[in-house]
Amino acid sequence: MLKVGLTGGIGAGKSEVSRLLVARGAVLIDADKIAREVVEPGTPGLAAVVEAFGREVLAPDGSLDRPKLGGIVFADPERLAVLNSIVHPLVGARSAELEASASGDAVVVHDVPLLAENGLAPLYDLVVVVDASPGTQLDRLVRLRGMSEEDARARMAAQATREKRLEIADVVIDNDGPLDGLAERVGAVWEDLARRARAASGQ
Repeated sequence: MLKVGLTGGIGAGKSEVSRLLVARGAVLIDADKIAREVVEPGTPGLAAVVEAFGREVLAPDGSLDRPKLGGIVFADPERLAVLNSIVHPLVGARSAELEASASGDAVVVHDVPLLAENGLAPLYDLVVVVDASPGTQLDRLVRLRGMSEEDARARMAAQATREKRLEIADVVIDNDGPLDGLAERVGAVWEDLARRARAASGQ
């Protein structure tokens, strides 16, 4: 098995790269998706969040009101640390379960938005960074996601710098241009990852 950490700044195209890798046979473990699952209604995770932040973080239907919780933690590092201390262990445990169920020669791709920020690179056999210039990221966030320029810049500033991400990269997928050429670049990286996974499993 080859454990791959996949990361990239917001708007760099990480989701598209993970989709292309899955289409080629990768096992995807999506930290964001799991982070949502572990705080769904009825979970111990949601109960712990409510205990820490109060019932006002719940929507009328009993689910987590993400925008409201985001408003509380985004500007307060201490409150964010509390939230992370609840969610991160649950995400880690679920990720480990999913990884354990993959086959011996699998390429297991962990899609981790804050891999660089949280110093998680040592957890993986190698780190793949999807890279785009800040100008390209900003354009995509405003044009494709409908964010205001101010909001987009704030989101980008809250993440690791491009330099910090590139420092931890074993493989860089350049996604600065049009999406047309991305599939080919991902295909070449996939061949390398599959070869490494076979070698690691002794095949």
